[in-house]
Amino acid sequence: MPDLAHHARRLRELADALEAQSQPAEAPFTPHPNTLEIISNRRTQRGQLNYAVPDVLQLQKRIRRYNADHDVPHGDIVALALDTWLRAKGYPPDLTSPNTESR
Repeated sequence: MPDLAHHARRLRELADALEAQSQPAEAPFTPHPNTLEIISNRRTQRGQLNYAVPDVLQLQKRIRRYNADHDVPHGDIVALALDTWLRAKGYPPDLTSPNTESR
């Protein structure tokens, strides 16, 4: 009978890695450090993001209020919110490629 100990050990390692990834962060709405670094660099190339959203959510009004209270630019508010949400859903950006797409 073949020795499957190597495969069992590898499966345990994979299970441990998956369990470590699936544990929620202490503060799930804390922006990722890479995102904060990118946003703080004013030389970062930016692109326009235009989507129709429900008016009843008052997103534009709420963004303006947050900007007034915290002095965070509107685009940074949207970038932080979307990046945090997409990362939480399992869609991190590919920051390793030299020409990352802006959309």
